Amino acid sequence: MNTSDVIMAYLAARRAQGVQIRSGARALRQFARETGDRPLHEVTPLAVITFLRGHGALSASWTTKFRLLGGLYRFALTRGYVAASPLPEMKPKLPPPQTPYVYSRDELQRLLDSTSVVGSPLSRLQAMTYRTLLLMLYGAGLRISEAIDLTVADVDIAERLLTVRNTKFYKTRLVPIGPQLASALAAYYEKRSTLPMLTDRSSAFLCTRTGCCLAYPEVITCFQRIRSAAGIVCPPGEPRPPRLHDLRHTAAVHRVLSWYRSDKDVQHLLPHLATYLGHANIASTQRYLQMTPELLQEASRRFATYALQQPEQEVDHA
Repeated sequence: MNTSDVIMAYLAARRAQGVQIRSGARALRQFARETGDRPLHEVTPLAVITFLRGHGALSASWTTKFRLLGGLYRFALTRGYVAASPLPEMKPKLPPPQTPYVYSRDELQRLLDSTSVVGSPLSRLQAMTYRTLLLMLYGAGLRISEAIDLTVADVDIAERLLTVRNTKFYKTRLVPIGPQLASALAAYYEKRSTLPMLTDRSSAFLCTRTGCCLAYPEVITCFQRIRSAAGIVCPPGEPRPPRLHDLRHTAAVHRVLSWYRSDKDVQHLLPHLATYLGHANIASTQRYLQMTPELLQEASRRFATYALQQPEQEVDHA
């Protein structure tokens, strides 16, 4: 069987198990294309290593691709499509993961203002589509794949509710949104409805001029143009500039920061934030507490206030 055929069978088997791997499916199809879609047993170890390394600097995506190919080849081995796995036994030394970047309010506004650079004479919707995408990532804390996979039916503007399906951990969650984001989504949908494109409720909410779902690689490329136009560059000491995904980090940090400044019980509210963001465990959410100097300052201020309110002996024994 050709590589693409095995991939289709593998994805069908995973779907039968209740698992949807949309972003992984895109990567696996890319693997088939880059290896010439030959029979899977003819794919060489060198071809696998070339795919794992990618076309740029070695990054954490190596591990993601390795995990995906591991699942594919385990499936192929059990079905007899291959006699052995060509995956490397030794993993390369990967660079440390990129430090999450927290955009300032000014930078967020500059990004929104710069979406005009991706406008096209062929599409009256494209710049507004990317502006709406940025607002979704920041205003609702969505992952990129979650936002571009939303259908019209998933966006309930009247109830101010998003239904996020088949997430990173294969769960569906409801994400409430604020009135400003709801208003922006309503304006986008009104503009979308005036154009000749798919209008059924199963069609993509954020779409191209032909009504198709946004493609992840194209989204990243367009964001790079937007970020460049906004004048946002690599932070000192970082090898790469801020990412689109960092809007999600920014949303979480700004939320926690507002809680501190409003004297809310942050530890009590963190599980709610974890659910909102779709984290599998609270530890993933707790790391936001140390992500910026502002948060550390607010946490220190909160502790100092608490300590001053306690009897002296309690502080001594803390």
